Order: sequence, then structure tokens, then C-alpha cells
Amino acid sequence: MKQPFIIDAHLDLAMNALEWNRDLSRPLTDIRLREMHLKDKPDRGKGTVCLPELRRGRIGLVVATQLARYTPPGSALPGWHSPQQAWAMTQAQLAWYREMEALGEMVQIRDLPGLENHLQLWNNAHIPDDTKPVGYILSLEGADSLVDISYLHKAHAYGLRAVGLSHFGPGRYAPGTRMEGPVTPAGRELLREMGKLDLILDVTHLTDEGFAQALEMYQGPVWASHHNVRTIVPTQRQLTDEQIRQLIGRGAVIGGMLDCWAMDIRFIDTVSDPWQLNIKLENMVDHWDHICQIAGNSHHIAIGSDLDGIFGTEQSPWDLNSVADLQQYQHILARRGYTPADIENIFHGNWLRFLRKAWS
Repeated sequence: MKQPFIIDAHLDLAMNALEWNRDLSRPLTDIRLREMHLKDKPDRGKGTVCLPELRRGRIGLVVATQLARYTPPGSALPGWHSPQQAWAMTQAQLAWYREMEALGEMVQIRDLPGLENHLQLWNNAHIPDDTKPVGYILSLEGADSLVDISYLHKAHAYGLRAVGLSHFGPGRYAPGTRMEGPVTPAGRELLREMGKLDLILDVTHLTDEGFAQALEMYQGPVWASHHNVRTIVPTQRQLTDEQIRQLIGRGAVIGGMLDCWAMDIRFIDTVSDPWQLNIKLENMVDHWDHICQIAGNSHHIAIGSDLDGIFGTEQSPWDLNSVADLQQYQHILARRGYTPADIENIFHGNWLRFLRKAWS
């Protein structure tokens, strides 16, 4: 079967490049060999994402993040000790994306004409895929690094097109995963300003209270870039059925993430083994099935893999070696009864429909 075009709506590429010190322009085998003797992080030598693998898997468009969390005094989570430090790290990450653009490895997608031109390039069979730049839409995962509202305008000017208010733990604009509580007053102000700029709101990592508030307050485009189903994995990090219904009602798309603890409740970080628990790529289809049953169609599910989000093969489905293995979903979904049109929706059609509407 011909490899279809894929959009992955959540990758932390710049964080990997700078904080993990990975040259993502190199082949995956080179990156793993370079880390052979490093023990500072659990995923050393086990990374799954690099630009050559994205091209090999025809993942020609990604939503790529800036990510730098502020950690207040008393928090046990790692992070920067001032918003200014966090902003500086996001600017270093931006500089890395610009360097990849200078090399022809990547190209930033900011608007509808840029999107359509990029799709035309990737649909051109006369140009080898391994020579095409990977397109990226810039997203801010957790807004802590926005020192004040004026910084949102600075970021929008350099191409920021999606914002999530929170990440893990306490946040300046909203509490995040493993927390409770509402959007902060600064977060409410940020949502109002985001609306003026027609930015995409990413509801991923919000608390239940924050989720409800954000959807009520924000009238612009909304997506859940990397989220699974709470009915299957009953933790606060996943979406309830009611939240799924609300997102469907807003025309949102939900990107399925391939972190094992978000796929199977049995998995424990740094303890469990995906092979022993038989957590495979197909487990994600259970989450997609559930959303489809609520929606009555396949128009609201897609890929937001998070495959480089502080984990590697030790915390990925055991039948995945690299991000290029997302192509396996073509036959997995067909075997599970999904039609060619459904598979096209999941691989790229739903994200494209969303972006064309949001950017029209």
C-alpha cells in the first residue's frame, strides 16, 4: 500500500534538540549511538524521533512545541525559576527551529497559503520525500514563559499559532496535570487576548475545572493536541466522555498520544515494560473507537503522538521503533474495520479540515 501523508499534532522537537542535546537532523541510529554511555535520562539511546524518520514515515507536517515551565518555590517539579528564564529558553528553542529552516530541514507554516503550498510539495511524487522539508506549526505547551500579555504578541509575530495554558503542576495561567483548580486571573486575560489574535487554544493538560472554564470563555478554535480517553485510562490527564462531547460540539480534533501510561492504566513510568504488558500500537485504536462511538463518525480523531515527550522506546508501544512506524496504522485500522476515508481522516484529513476552517 502507498504510504499516506501524516500530520502529527504534538512533538517537542526543540526541547529534544536542546535539553536532550540531540542533533535531530542525523539518522536515528547515529543519535542512539551518541547516547550509548549516557545515564542522565531514562530514554537515553532509546529515542524514536528525528527529521529523517519523519520523512521516512511521510510525516510531512507536525505541530512542534516551545516548552519551558516556570516552577514556583516549594514545587518538586523541574522548571525555570523565573518567567524570564523560561522565556529565554523558548527563544533558544525558536532559534533551533530557525537553524533547521536555514538548513532546509524544516519550514514554518503560519497561514493557509503556506499550508496549501506545503501540501502541494509533499503531494509531488516527482520530488523524493527525503529531500522535502518537514513543515511545522508552532505551538506553546504551557504559557508560563509569557512574562506578560505583550509577550503573546511577540510570539504571534514570530509565528506562534497555538497555545496551551498549562502543562504539569502549578502554572502561572492555569494549573495543569495532577492538579486541581481554575484558570487564574492572568489566564482569563490571556484567553481574551488570544481571541483577538485568532490563536488555537490547546486544552491539553488543563484541570477539569480549567477545561470547563476555558471552553466557556474562549470562542476561537479549540483542539486537544495529545489526549486519550478517561473511560479506558481513568486518570485526570485523559478526557471524560462529557469533555469529548463538548469538544465534538466545538468542531475540535483530538490527537491520540502514544505514551504507554496514557494508553493502558497498568503501565507505571520507569517500572513497567510495554512488551510484558503487551501494549501495542493497536491499543490506541481502542481510544479512537470510543471517541468515534460518541461522535458517530471519524471526524474528531487524529494523531498527536508526543513520541519525544521525555520518553523513548521504553515507554512506547513495543511494536514501535521510530515515529515512522505511525504508518503501521494504515493496516491496523483497516483490520479494525475503518474505511479508507476514515484512515485518511485520522492520518491528515481531520487536522487539515480544522486548520482550513481556523485559518480561513
